[in-house]
This record gives sequence, structure tokens and C-alpha cells, in this order.
Amino acid sequence: MAHMTVSVEYGLHCLLGLIDAGDAPRSARDLALFQGISPSFAAKIFAKLEKAGIVRAAEGVRGGYRLARPAHAISVLELVDAIEGRKPLFDCQDIRGRCALFEDGAPEWATRGVCSIHAVMLKAEKAMRDTLASETLADIGGRLERKAPAEFGGDTKAWFAARLARRRSRPSQAEDRQR
Repeated sequence: MAHMTVSVEYGLHCLLGLIDAGDAPRSARDLALFQGISPSFAAKIFAKLEKAGIVRAAEGVRGGYRLARPAHAISVLELVDAIEGRKPLFDCQDIRGRCALFEDGAPEWATRGVCSIHAVMLKAEKAMRDTLASETLADIGGRLERKAPAEFGGDTKAWFAARLARRRSRPSQAEDRQR
């Protein structure tokens, strides 16, 4: 978790679009377009989320993704680890043993125990991971719901329903070839 990339932000925004979907899957493309992000980039994120068991895929015209568990059971930390992998916040190079005064090699006192700088970074990483673990997708969704106007939820559902209806009404590629 050296640096959280934009993938985490995109993933969280897309998952917020699944909270109110219920059993109706939403396509990664529609979720991306709703957020104004690249559909191909969102597809890569959803592959990681599916592998981590955060979302489940459904095939077909009505296919897409749905949450694999309730939003209150999905921590932000899970999402970060699924997308970014579990990387350390700080990569200690252990330079404490390279001091110019240690010509014949570092004395035992200089390299004993955890590096003092690394110890601070480990403490910071633990605090960050604990905070991310304590927040859920439902917590973020609740904040959004309290912030947004009452009609936003209905407008969101209508937007996704219209996208799905358009997909269903289009002839399939096989039908196009037969014409």
C-alpha cells in the first residue's frame, strides 16, 4: 500500500453504484460511464474485485456485477488490498548500517532491533490499515445518501434501468449478421 492509485477511488465509486442494485447486476461499463471513468479501466478493476470475492459476475445481456456480500460486510481495506495488493507503506532500505563512520562494518548497537525510522512507518501503516478496516462500503454509502438530495437515488436507479433497457432492445450481433 505504498501509494493508493486512482484505481482505489474508481473501484469505490463503482461499488457505491452496486449498493442499491439489489439482485440486479450492473455492467462494469455502465458503472464506469455513470462515474465518468474509462470502461476498460473499470473492467480491469472489476476483475480484481471478483477474484477477491467482493463482487460476483452474472453473464448475458442482463449481466454485470453485484456485490458478493452486503455492503456493511465489505471493508475499505479489503477493496484496497484487492486492487493494490498488500504492499508495505514504507520499504526500509536499512541504511543505518551504512554510516561512513562504520568503515569495518556496522557495530551491533547500530543495527539491533527494528530500525527506528521503520518502526514509525510500521506504526503509521498499522493506523492506516486499522482505519481502512473500520470503514465499510455501507459507511461511505450512508454518507453519500445523507449528502445527496432525496431524488438522487431514484435518478440513479432510473439511469441504470434505461441503460439496461437499451441493451435489451438492441439486436444482437448474430441477428445483425443474419440481416
